[in-house]
Amino acid sequence: MNFGADLMTTMPDDRARAWVRVDRAALAANARTIATRSGARLLPMVKANGYGTGAVAAARALEALDPWGFGVATPEEGVELRASGITRPVVVFTPFLPAWRDALLAHDLRPVIGDPAALAAWAPTGRPFHVELDTGMARSGVRWDDPGGLDALRAGLRSAPAWEGVFTHFHSADTDPSSAEVQWERFTALVATLPARPPFVHAANSAGALRGPRWAGDLVRPGIFLYGGSAGPDLPSPREVVRLEARVAAVRRVPAGASASYGATWTAARETTVATLAIGYADGVHRALSNRGLAALGARAVPFAGRVTMDMTLLDCGDLPVRPGDVATLLGGAVPLDAQAARAGTIAYELLTALGPRLPRLDATGDPP
Repeated sequence: MNFGADLMTTMPDDRARAWVRVDRAALAANARTIATRSGARLLPMVKANGYGTGAVAAARALEALDPWGFGVATPEEGVELRASGITRPVVVFTPFLPAWRDALLAHDLRPVIGDPAALAAWAPTGRPFHVELDTGMARSGVRWDDPGGLDALRAGLRSAPAWEGVFTHFHSADTDPSSAEVQWERFTALVATLPARPPFVHAANSAGALRGPRWAGDLVRPGIFLYGGSAGPDLPSPREVVRLEARVAAVRRVPAGASASYGATWTAARETTVATLAIGYADGVHRALSNRGLAALGARAVPFAGRVTMDMTLLDCGDLPVRPGDVATLLGGAVPLDAQAARAGTIAYELLTALGPRLPRLDATGDPP
């Protein structure tokens, strides 16, 4: 018997449960805003599966803007782009680890060099690389106040003709532009002391790029703004890119005082309708949204009732008419991404990158499955 074939014909389409809609046109429009305001060529970040939207689809949507290349965090992410036919430069922004050498060479991926030892390990390959200077992030790169490390870096760069770029990373351009100015001054002063100026000098993330050409350099590296997240309270708002939607799987009317979900942390303040959504923290709905999150049924947002569970989330719908099969929106529309992130006590980046692999990514223009 062909059990596999029988199983495939009887299994339900998982798109009927929950899914992510991604507006690729809005993503490209957000990228165009970055390019216009900064005046620089784009090196978009498509790491973490394109911030949860699908890395390959995001890169393809951005191709229309002629980006210089794409940024990822791991060699595996770069390999995925190459396997899909992406031929532009790909920079792996996690500091170079020697164990990655063969994979980077095999797939024409650029490493980030953050210390003299890494430079000594990569430079003999004769392949392009980017150097990171730490101007205050204290995460990776040669520190601006480390004379010994800088001297060793300079010595290594004199015999590294494939050196392609140098960059730093702003830590607070979204909330404190003056800190970015300090970092930029440190950065440009350091670049002037290097053996030569490489073809690409870059520093600005979404927030830095949106503030104009001052810190744009040769490339800007937008991330969260591309995907619909705010880059700062005083900066332009992006177009919405992501909607997270789920079906109502069950509905029940409960009396005042009735509890719901694990731990009975929620009780009904009055007689109400509780709707069960077929989505939970295994899909990326943060458990921190328990008793705090919102979901929209139509144009009306209603609160989460009780703890988010692995595969289901409950809503307190009051007297709102709701039936199994209705669609609720947990991100987007009446439930803006950044506002939902604030309810969870986190940031938009985390909500997007948490979206799980069992959620299909659908084009925004398609009908619900």
